[in-house]
Amino acid sequence: MPFFDSAGIKIHYQDAGSGEAVMLVHGFASTAEHNWGGTGWIATLSEKYRVIAIDVRGHGLSDQPHSSEAYGYAGMGADVTRLMDHLGIERAVLIGYSMGASIAIELMLSHPERWRAIVLGGIAYDDGLEDKADRDAIAEAYRADDPATIKSPVAKAYRRFAESMPNDLKALAALIEAERSPFDPAKLAAVQTPVLIVVGTNDNAIGDPKPLAKIIPGARLVMLEGRDHMTAPADPRFKKAVLDFLRATPL
Repeated sequence: MPFFDSAGIKIHYQDAGSGEAVMLVHGFASTAEHNWGGTGWIATLSEKYRVIAIDVRGHGLSDQPHSSEAYGYAGMGADVTRLMDHLGIERAVLIGYSMGASIAIELMLSHPERWRAIVLGGIAYDDGLEDKADRDAIAEAYRADDPATIKSPVAKAYRRFAESMPNDLKALAALIEAERSPFDPAKLAAVQTPVLIVVGTNDNAIGDPKPLAKIIPGARLVMLEGRDHMTAPADPRFKKAVLDFLRATPL
């Protein structure tokens, strides 16, 4: 299992296939294997591409610091570009889902020269966690000794999902408390990288994805009928949309 040191944080990643590099960044409280392995993405993409799936810091087999200063989209995004540097990859395709899509947007704005194309899955301009009160409730739920004491239904659902995998709840609490700001609409409107956005029609975990697709020049939006935030990643239509998009995007 390969690891590398990202400015003092040990990061785990999977590396499969050969060809043009595709960087995969998973969602909150998930892992590379859960988001991309078990759903067939690594197997499908590695038939044509070199697929590199990172365990985002705070998740999976990567280090899981308990300080909120260790997180934030810029810091988590830097792990991706440092991994590319570590592997000698100058430019790649970037695919992120949910939190991973937010990290991908950060990288799209901060390092546009590193990406041939970007796929944003399960994301909207309002990602569903813009309200600080909601984030505080979820962090409190992660730190609760007794889950029965959690009052917020949303926080209770986040706790259940986090506990379905070998997560460090204190690390996730620190991550969700990390400082975050909305992405600058002016910077999004200046994006020149080809972008595909894919969201389930029943995804109630985020806001309306249409404003995000409208503000990013040339962005294509694909809605997966009948899929929600949890079921969209495994949908074969998602993979087909991505493969079609990559074939149609100039190298």
